[in-house]
Amino acid sequence: MILADTSIWIDHLRSGNKEMRKHLDEGQIVIHPFIVAELALGSLQNRALTLALLDHLPQVRVAQMSEVRLMIEARRLYSLGIGLTDAHLIAAVFINPSTLLWTKEKPLRKAAEALGIHASLA
Repeated sequence: MILADTSIWIDHLRSGNKEMRKHLDEGQIVIHPFIVAELALGSLQNRALTLALLDHLPQVRVAQMSEVRLMIEARRLYSLGIGLTDAHLIAAVFINPSTLLWTKEKPLRKAAEALGIHASLA
């Protein structure tokens, strides 16, 4: 499974992404509620339909804040330039077996690559 972060979704919603479309059609994309919330804060075309479709995607299990905090320390994720949502996405990948993180954000991508959880997609 592939957890595409907000940056991937924004690109896809703005101009389409063939790789994203392929993985969506194959049922390989999962969503995190923080990503849906971040997208909901932006300007969306066909807003109601887009949000409804996002809400119907398979959702990853979400880590508790205490789990995220422990992971930050255990995996030394501090001072890497990632934010709380990024840390939540990383934690979600760890607690959802066979899930990889797809991002274009440089600090998050670097952290995911170092942890061996980055999906190397176009």
